[in-house]
Amino acid sequence: MGAVLSVLAMAAGLAACGGESGGGGGDYATVADKIAGGGTIVVGTKWDQPSLGLKTGSEPEGFDVDVAKAVLKEVAGGKDVKIEWKESASSNREPFLQNGTVDIIFATYSITEERKGKVTFGGPYVVAHQDVMVRKDDTSINAPQDLKGKKICKAAGSNSYKRITDPPPDGELDIDATTVDAANYSECVQKLSGSNLDAVTTDDLILAGFAKQAGGNFKVLGQGFTDEKYGVGLKKGDTKTCEAVNTAVKKLWDDGTMKQLLDKWFGGIQGLNLSTQAPPAEGCA
Repeated sequence: MGAVLSVLAMAAGLAACGGESGGGGGDYATVADKIAGGGTIVVGTKWDQPSLGLKTGSEPEGFDVDVAKAVLKEVAGGKDVKIEWKESASSNREPFLQNGTVDIIFATYSITEERKGKVTFGGPYVVAHQDVMVRKDDTSINAPQDLKGKKICKAAGSNSYKRITDPPPDGELDIDATTVDAANYSECVQKLSGSNLDAVTTDDLILAGFAKQAGGNFKVLGQGFTDEKYGVGLKKGDTKTCEAVNTAVKKLWDDGTMKQLLDKWFGGIQGLNLSTQAPPAEGCA
């Protein structure tokens, strides 16, 4: 009888721990439940993108980092949330959500139909636009169409280069440019500095952060040709947290927080047109 009770007790204990983990460990069905339970939320951000997510001290800092803090605080009903930051490069965002390395991602994560098959997206919280950055003294590239025959960067895990080189629906401009591989966008910028590239093309907010950091060595053309809807990445199926995130994002736009954060990190950068109103939510289905 004692053995049977022990087995039952063990089963009950396992049931109490049940439910699919919201990511980053812990026994919560959703990230919203983990926040409500006071758990530490593992947040994926970029660590190499100035003004968005850059780690130089103990924690990353930038627009995405500040948005993550603000959104999670709203989801928690105004209470501070314990956060553990995890570097999430473009190439590992989906695996990190799927295997539970992170709970939630704020990392210049453009919502696309392809990614929706693997990720549940909250937001978008801002809309960026793909643009082109060149060296300040380069007068040969004045528009995206001028990239024909030029060397552009192909950052691992990013689709931005395809918008230049491929035709629709996957691409945009169908221009015959040469791609040069790089591990990430900070390496792209290093290659542009060293004249190994003619241009770096990706979201204008990413380019603006690098241009600001470089102190005037680069220029952004200011000719955005796509809408990049930055979403909040969640494990596929976590609609409860997605809906809570969307409510939080709307409130942060309504009370002026988002505009303050955009001005804080990107104000005054030449060629950059910042969003002025909340983008419509994509829906969590």
